[in-house]
Amino acid sequence: MKRIFIKFLTVILVVIVFGNNISLTAVNASPYISYNYDRWGDAVPSQAGYIEKRTVSGDDIGADSFDEPSDIFFDGTDFYIADTGNNRIVGVDGNLENVSVIYEKFKMQDGSFTTLDNPEGVFVSDDIIYIADTQNSRILLVNRECKVITEITKPDSEIYDSSKTFLPERVIADKAGNIYAVLGNITTGCAMFSPQGEFIGFYGSNRVEPTAEAVGNYFRNVFMSDKKKARRKRQVPSGITGFDIKDDFIFTCTASSSVLSDTVKKLNSAGKNIFADRDVSFGDYELKYDTSHYKIPDSSICDIDISENGNINCLDSVTGHIFQYDEDCNLLFIMGTVAEQKGGFKSPSAIESAGENIYVLDSQKNNITVFTETSFGKTVHSAVELYNTGYYAESLDLWYEVLRRDGNYTYAYNGTAFALLRKGDYKNSMKYAKLAGNSELYNKAFKEYRSVFLKENSGKIFTVFIVAVVFMVFLKIRKRGGRRK
Repeated sequence: MKRIFIKFLTVILVVIVFGNNISLTAVNASPYISYNYDRWGDAVPSQAGYIEKRTVSGDDIGADSFDEPSDIFFDGTDFYIADTGNNRIVGVDGNLENVSVIYEKFKMQDGSFTTLDNPEGVFVSDDIIYIADTQNSRILLVNRECKVITEITKPDSEIYDSSKTFLPERVIADKAGNIYAVLGNITTGCAMFSPQGEFIGFYGSNRVEPTAEAVGNYFRNVFMSDKKKARRKRQVPSGITGFDIKDDFIFTCTASSSVLSDTVKKLNSAGKNIFADRDVSFGDYELKYDTSHYKIPDSSICDIDISENGNINCLDSVTGHIFQYDEDCNLLFIMGTVAEQKGGFKSPSAIESAGENIYVLDSQKNNITVFTETSFGKTVHSAVELYNTGYYAESLDLWYEVLRRDGNYTYAYNGTAFALLRKGDYKNSMKYAKLAGNSELYNKAFKEYRSVFLKENSGKIFTVFIVAVVFMVFLKIRKRGGRRK
């Protein structure tokens, strides 16, 4: 009894002394478990490619509190934040430490002054700041001295439905100065304007999914009267929710859970989707049950960012997940979640990247979460960069390092198999292709392995063939001789 009592007191003392530390560790721990998908499409634990580094509020940078911020953009030097509820654009230095400028009041060309009303989008190029001034139903092009260069309002065109209001939510511009805007109530693509602000048309509309219902409705409409057709629910494409631009391509995303083929698109200058013919999907492979809300949440890609090295970062506003893909749409990492703790979001609204960091704006927490690349993430990115630029042999050791650290990382098996294939090690290429579940790559390696095997052993095979033929002839002759006797 004495020993039991002493042990009991020891446990109590440990809890009292270390209880605070234990609680602190639980609070500071990441609110999510890093995962990826194996070759069967099942979610498996995985090494983290990014970890949450810090959060930044308006007060932290000296700009007072943000109020429902909607967009964030990095021009290579500074960040620009569309602080929607405060009707302003906030410029912050590249380290997110100090506010550099706040844009609230602008001088029009006639000398009058104007202010913003719930601006939801911002983009900067060649010292021109493009602002989606949503509730003022316009797009402003201003210089750094707060002078309005161009004001774009509702188009007066037969192409634009006059019954629709003009509600720009996102804005970007290409190298030629053409302007593209995501409109909140338009599903026919981005509105496109010339550098002078003239309406050109719509660009990159999403397709209508060819569901069985849609096909059935099409044939039924052939035999319907005009009145019945008017009462039927129209099949319309889903609207674009976010976009980014890199080189000569525009990348768009949609938040609709019913759209499968156009969740993320890569559009060329003609508006053709480069990803259209690829068998790829974006977001979670399978819907996961949310025990906190007793429902299965639908994926909703609200914003997209293309990093300097071409990686595609997709932000899911419902699950709070960030999905990172390489330029060929191979899934690299998944991070983030909906949670109160650091690294979690309430209502993520925009995503941006700069160097080794990813920045996520939260319109409810009114802050920015900074994710930084881990050593594992750096190894994967280095391997992918070498692999995608054709340095397959040079990427091999890096792929081996990735697999040593994470045996569930499917992409590394593919990378290793392809690197070994290009190196001429067809036998081991077959081994890793099988582990990756890549039948196409396995067949290529097997074809080369068979060809080399036949070439190297043709003499032996021919010798065995001749011996076999001679032996068969011998047996046949012997059999005939036996019959004659």
